[in-house]
Amino acid sequence: MKKTTLKLAILIFLCGFQQLATAQNNIIDEVIWVVGEEAILRSDVENQKLQMQYQNEKIDGDPNCVLPEQMAIQKLFLHQAKLDSIVVSESQINSAVERRINYMISQIGSKEKLEEYMNKPLSQIRNESYEPTRNQMLVEEMQKKLIGDVKITPAEVRTYYKTLKADSIPTVPASLEVQIVTNDPVIPQKEIDRVKDRLRGFSDRITSGESQFSTLARLYSEDTESAKRGGELGFMGRGQLVPEFANVAFLLNDPKKISRVVETEYGFHIIQLIEKRGEMANFRHILMKPQVSLDAENKAIHNLDSVLTLIRSGKQTFEEAVARNSYDKDTRMNNGLMMNANTGTSKFELQQLPPEVAKLAEGMSVGELSKPFVMLNTKTNREVCAFIKIKSKTPSHKANLGDDYQTLKSIVENKQKTEIIHNWIVKKQKETYVSIDPKWQDCKFQYPGWGKK
Repeated sequence: MKKTTLKLAILIFLCGFQQLATAQNNIIDEVIWVVGEEAILRSDVENQKLQMQYQNEKIDGDPNCVLPEQMAIQKLFLHQAKLDSIVVSESQINSAVERRINYMISQIGSKEKLEEYMNKPLSQIRNESYEPTRNQMLVEEMQKKLIGDVKITPAEVRTYYKTLKADSIPTVPASLEVQIVTNDPVIPQKEIDRVKDRLRGFSDRITSGESQFSTLARLYSEDTESAKRGGELGFMGRGQLVPEFANVAFLLNDPKKISRVVETEYGFHIIQLIEKRGEMANFRHILMKPQVSLDAENKAIHNLDSVLTLIRSGKQTFEEAVARNSYDKDTRMNNGLMMNANTGTSKFELQQLPPEVAKLAEGMSVGELSKPFVMLNTKTNREVCAFIKIKSKTPSHKANLGDDYQTLKSIVENKQKTEIIHNWIVKKQKETYVSIDPKWQDCKFQYPGWGKK
């Protein structure tokens, strides 16, 4: 049952690679399924098959059975979304399209290479992506509506656990909780001035016509992903950018004008407007980061050594050290406790931690403090100094209600959601007109009720 919901996203976003267009021109098309008033064409299946082959995605079963059935399921959701007046805003769709296109550009290397590979301009790629993206988002919203009221009680979790056979109880991987104190090395004003002066020099060269913004971004920007695209970020809303950047960028109205130098947690930027579309805008930027000297790192390490001495002597608790000394805004208000973005909890499997933290944490005991070390802040891609404390360690074990209630609750919740989606599809099969070409009927479908009343 889980496979249905997990695969739906695969089916909806088709980006029209050139091989697909070429293949479609060679297909003698025909209607193979009809779902309600919607047709599924043979070319739809062939193109989806090629798309999945291109992305190295495995098809679990005969593609001539699996793919049209999954497309039919998609059409059931889209039809219901229309009946329920579910909508997604144009800005949401445009934002999702840009994220997808930016991902594709990052994979292939540049906007120009993408256009060459697909044999069409970026504007056409964007336009052709709009409807599949809209459909994907409508399906997701429809599914959220169906499963939105699922609330699991402790009694349901206990009942589920008691029904599990010993060999069916899930194994919970080893995990640990880590508290951290961070200290950013102090960057001399001279180094900050050097970076700002260089960015101002870039602005002068662009304004005078001596250089193109995109050329300088490719050569010098330290945002490596956007640098591949000449500094282009893709269409974004204000809320998708850090406030300091957005406040300056969205004041730009003339693509010939370059912004003042803007400081954010990532470093210093200059910005150029490319195009505005309502609440969305596309910008280029050049990012430069002041260099941290070895002397500055050593001073930060020395400061943390002093903090560790206070903790070990009992003159300061770890939590007080966090409040007074830590620079990390994500952990400072949480007694230094690191949070796992993948799970929303404070528990990490070792490989989920930043590598510098994981290397130390693996050999530490609960309550132990590390020595100060240098690590990369993966959010800002800047080096910081830190030390850690192990709050807890839990070995790999069979799940139990006392230690793993949240894990078991998630399992029960996902199980109920999957059942709701499954039962809804079975019900809709019976209520919806479905016709399948005889040549495409000899299948073992996941949902065998197609076309049966």
